[in-house]
Amino acid sequence: MITITDVAAEKAKEILSEEGKATWGLRLYMAGSSCCGPSYGIDIVETPGDNDQIIEKNGLKVFIDSETFEKVAGMKFDYIQENDREGFVFTGGEASSCGSGGSGCGSSCG
Repeated sequence: MITITDVAAEKAKEILSEEGKATWGLRLYMAGSSCCGPSYGIDIVETPGDNDQIIEKNGLKVFIDSETFEKVAGMKFDYIQENDREGFVFTGGEASSCGSGGSGCGSSCG
């Protein structure tokens, strides 16, 4: 199971609300793999896919397909704001760092 922090849930809800999509959710997915390991992506979606697991945290709905759900076991989905770095991050497990503050994700090997 993935852990979604309160900070990540509240920031995601804020972003969804600002975009006029307060009842929508986030889809977390495996975006690829590199020398750093797997990287993960985030999309804003209205409904879950047929094979999605649904996690709710503080009113935020998070959808994760079955394959990705197995890969994110033991990871933490968080939101950070420090120095010149701000965005959603995946930590623990085989996570690559993810950022950009809304929908979309990049990976970082650092």
